[in-house]
Amino acid sequence: MLKSGTLALFTLESAGDWFLNSGIQEPNGGVARYYRSDLARNAGVSNEITGYSVSFLIYAYQRTSKPEYLAAALRSARFLTREAWRPDLQLFPFEPGSGAAYFFDSGIIARGLLAAWRATQETEFLDIAIATGCGMLKYFRAADELVPILWLPSRQPVPYESRWSAAPGCYQLKSAMAWHDLFEITGDSNFCKEYEAALASALRDHEAFLPGDALPERVMDRLHAYLYFLEGLLPGAERPECRAAMHIGIDRVAGYLREIAPRFARSDVYAQLLRMRLFAGSPVAAGESSAAAAFQFDSEDKRFLGGFGFGTQAGATMPFVNPVSTAFCAQALDLASQAEALVLDRHSLI
Repeated sequence: MLKSGTLALFTLESAGDWFLNSGIQEPNGGVARYYRSDLARNAGVSNEITGYSVSFLIYAYQRTSKPEYLAAALRSARFLTREAWRPDLQLFPFEPGSGAAYFFDSGIIARGLLAAWRATQETEFLDIAIATGCGMLKYFRAADELVPILWLPSRQPVPYESRWSAAPGCYQLKSAMAWHDLFEITGDSNFCKEYEAALASALRDHEAFLPGDALPERVMDRLHAYLYFLEGLLPGAERPECRAAMHIGIDRVAGYLREIAPRFARSDVYAQLLRMRLFAGSPVAAGESSAAAAFQFDSEDKRFLGGFGFGTQAGATMPFVNPVSTAFCAQALDLASQAEALVLDRHSLI
């Protein structure tokens, strides 16, 4: 299987069409976590990944005006509001029928629904986004921490584990951005207060997040999570402490990425780093854009064509065509391609 391997061959529509044609989106709008190429089948539908997909498809529609992207985004948004949402629990499960709910997933879904609402003004999307934000306020707070995972239906905290996604940490700030977005729309000061608390906690603790593990592969995974922290700083980007953390964090991530990439590289880390450089006004490092572009597949098989792979190990492509990798890489490369015409809007950040 060939890859484009060059930024010159990238188009946003090639990635958008992968969402439409690959089968990664189910007819009901739910989006699978990834396509497993060695097994020739999709993983299960994920509510978080569906939320990311809404955000990407809205972005692609706004950049291209292709109505197919808007239609696909609304299928996914309505899957979330009409099938995935649990009004009895005021939460989104991790997956349909799952016995757990994640704080991080909730914020990603809320931001996806807000993207759909901004594009259509359909109150259904705003109403469930607000309800999600309220559920996050009510159930995921414990003292000065944001609880990462709750058991369902009890909504009791799951005991913390050593892996980053099962413990509190600075990465949660990206999902806390949903609170800031909801504050801007509703004027509810509780949303603003909780974002500010999450921001203060993340700024106190973020330096200890990296490297966080002795194994290089796990450090690469933590780079992905640390970039979520940097993205979560964007509502406060004009504050000196946030700008300083952005620029220091960008340099730290870039250093670890250069060191670890020959052994294990994640496409989303390249993409997130590129997006942060653009949002922070930091110079784009030579080779990072082309490295992200090299993960895009060029194939006669529609399950691959236009999608981006998750990563490489020792230079070999791993067997995952990934919606989040595709969304992050496609947005990053599209933003980078706009050069002097670039106008950044943090609300469009996938």
